[in-house]
Amino acid sequence: MSILGFSLVLAAAFCHATWNYFVKRLNAGPELIWLFSVVGIVIYAPVAIWFALGWEATAAGFAVIAVSTVLHLAYFLLLQRGYREGDLSVVYPTARATGPLLSTSFAVVFLDAPMNPQMAVGGLVVVFGVLMLTGGQLFGGRRALVSLGFGLTVGIIIASYTVWDARAVGLMAIPPLLLDYASVIGRSVLLTPVARRRWGKVRALWRDHKPEVVVIAVFNTLAYVLVLVALTFTAVSYVAPIREVSVLLTVLMGSLLLGEGHLKRRLLWAGVILTGVAVLALG
Repeated sequence: MSILGFSLVLAAAFCHATWNYFVKRLNAGPELIWLFSVVGIVIYAPVAIWFALGWEATAAGFAVIAVSTVLHLAYFLLLQRGYREGDLSVVYPTARATGPLLSTSFAVVFLDAPMNPQMAVGGLVVVFGVLMLTGGQLFGGRRALVSLGFGLTVGIIIASYTVWDARAVGLMAIPPLLLDYASVIGRSVLLTPVARRRWGKVRALWRDHKPEVVVIAVFNTLAYVLVLVALTFTAVSYVAPIREVSVLLTVLMGSLLLGEGHLKRRLLWAGVILTGVAVLALG
């Protein structure tokens, strides 16, 4: 894996952890997704227009973008519902561990992505480390099982949109920012009826948490665009597991900034994740 690709994915992990931290702090519902999506549309409009003018649009391209939009919207909605009905410490790590494992498997089977024993070992170490961050709570009753169910479902969606979008930017040459921007527009349109019904909450979020909403809007798009750029010249089987560094960062933010505790144990498994990332990157 090239240094550039590795650096892009690490930067994306930082952005991803940061916007997830602020989403967790705000603890809102679909109205937040709509609000930061609309803000993102405004912020990234000039760059998106520039890429759109240079893109040779086709019916197949629009179809690919439409499917990507639906997959990403399902991801956001299911993830937030999982947070409401389950435990963050189970849903998020399970989703982030399942996602790269399936992404890599799908990429090897359907996209002829490279795979060797060292990459396989590194990827499994990352997944194992992420799963251990749940603290053995996976079999702790109905709530834990609900959390696990949401985590696995979200992980399947992560794998699906990762491989689908890799094909879009790699084989169909759709500009990464344009692909994500179209997805942002799509989910904002689909969530507009929900935002209208919860307009009071939307206004309160913008009034009381404008800086946080702007950070989420900027970093949400930037995180995924960096990943898509890396996918244009780096195999999914490398990119997907290394993205899991975001779990490490999110755990640290939760323990240090949100007072969730368990810092020593989480740092131990964070070290395991970093070891897996190093093995994978050198593969």
